[in-house]
Amino acid sequence: PSTKIFYPEGNDKMKKNAEFLASYIKEITGYELATATGQPGKGISLVIDQSIQNPEGYQLTVSDNGIRIAGSTDAGVFYGIQTLRKSIPATAQGMNVELPAATINDYPRFAYRGMMLDVSRHFFPVDSVKTYLDILALHNQNTFHWHLSDDQGWRIEIKKYPELTQIGSKRKETVIGHNSGTYDGKEYGGFYTQDQIRDVINYAAERHITIIPEIDMPGHQLAALATYPELGCTGGPYDVWGQWGVADDVICAGNEKSMQFLEDVLSEVIDLFPSEYIHIGGDEAGKASWPTCKLCQARMKKEGLKDVNELQSYLIHRIEVFLNGHNRKLLGWDEILEGGLAPNATVMSWRGTEGGMKAVESGHKAIMTPGEFCYFDSYQDAPDSQPEAIGGYLPLSKVYSFNPVPDTLSAEKVGLVYGVQANLFTEYIPTPEHAEMMIYPRVLALAEVAWSAPSKKNYEDFHVRALKAVEELKKSGYNPFELKNEIGNRPGADKPVEHLAVGKKVTYGLDAAYYPGYAAGGDTALVDGVRGGWTYGDKRWQGFIDKKRMDITIDLEKETELHFIGADFMQVCGPEVFMPADFYIR
Repeated sequence: PSTKIFYPEGNDKMKKNAEFLASYIKEITGYELATATGQPGKGISLVIDQSIQNPEGYQLTVSDNGIRIAGSTDAGVFYGIQTLRKSIPATAQGMNVELPAATINDYPRFAYRGMMLDVSRHFFPVDSVKTYLDILALHNQNTFHWHLSDDQGWRIEIKKYPELTQIGSKRKETVIGHNSGTYDGKEYGGFYTQDQIRDVINYAAERHITIIPEIDMPGHQLAALATYPELGCTGGPYDVWGQWGVADDVICAGNEKSMQFLEDVLSEVIDLFPSEYIHIGGDEAGKASWPTCKLCQARMKKEGLKDVNELQSYLIHRIEVFLNGHNRKLLGWDEILEGGLAPNATVMSWRGTEGGMKAVESGHKAIMTPGEFCYFDSYQDAPDSQPEAIGGYLPLSKVYSFNPVPDTLSAEKVGLVYGVQANLFTEYIPTPEHAEMMIYPRVLALAEVAWSAPSKKNYEDFHVRALKAVEELKKSGYNPFELKNEIGNRPGADKPVEHLAVGKKVTYGLDAAYYPGYAAGGDTALVDGVRGGWTYGDKRWQGFIDKKRMDITIDLEKETELHFIGADFMQVCGPEVFMPADFYIR
């Protein structure tokens, strides 16, 4: 308790770092350590050291003379503080803490290390958002992507358009479960005032986290169109959507009033957020109304655009020019590649890694966030053991295995892979406690993917540390998933099983062709001994689309006595994966 924390005199940011460290130590040990300036003595010294080359790197040294945390910037020192913080046992209340002598030289692999939170489907109060930021800070994440608008609610106050929060922030009811057709009959809403947003931005900045706001366009605009129907192609009526999924209505790309609306909204967003990037979405725009919209068709004719993809590209290009004119850069989901990528845009690759690699090959930066590895709204264990989720199966081990930089990428292009991000869409996550369970412990794996070189990673070692971290997080008041109770993948999905048909010939009838997107192992999928896992997206399930009847023959090559015959099927109604109506074995 007599230990002091020293920081450079006249450096307010380092003073804040010292205060953070003192608060962390008080939380863990109960001791109120004094902070002081001047020549460091025995104790904990926070130091700016320009010899440390990486701006977010640090050196942490423990000796009998005390603890020294050095970085070339206050951000680097902050990350060293997090390492020291996590080195103090959570059970250290009232105890003297001894640390082993050590020197740690540490720095991140990627400059961009982020997490996204969707507050449109379910609204999270300011205090919950700050807790989310605390989680990111603890694990050296430096970017918070704030998904502030969507079909299900508009969550940011815009002074010029007050009805956006008066009308667009509220939906009359919310669907129950996976678009069951049944609704709860309860009005749902919420939004952040601009003062609240400034408060959150300042809170994040103190923790060296940049907040990137997302205003989705041209799709995911129903909340705005319900407020101002004249901005759509059909004129409405529109409703803030109470379902989950993608609506067909988009903002009218041919209407100058619509373009002015988008620029007005972004002007206020720019005034609020100091971030280099503004995220404009660009994903899942149905564009169904554009081919029959007179204004959109007139725009296409005037600009020489051959299809609606090029019309979307026109809108994205125009918004990028607007943002660049305000010294900001455009960031969007990988659909912004369609019709031609805006010149200075950065791509956030979510539909696999292909979009990111296409952007990188064309000289653009890419942030890798493929659903297969980075969508934390998926189940993290056997679905029957978990609260309702959007679907899929993304265990801790899968997140940890992600390498954002393919081995095939040329050395000169590697630097364009700007970083990695995980996303938490909240259709099925109504509370902060549920959000914490979906984040933890997977955020630990994401943090290591973003920070550490692949050669430094080892899942067995990580899993031991993650088990310990979960217990300490619980003691700190968080609500993580109970990793020690993990069931794991569906039996047979990770290790082949033996049966009499393994390696035998399979013949598909004339109308039994499987869909190329769900081919699994191709013609050998049913006889390779590998079973499908908890998700149809694991490339181990074979899918059939628009088949009224199909015949599949497995030839055992000789007369064989059988004691059991089985076949596995999957049904996930949301993405329209269904059981067969009838099934016969003969």
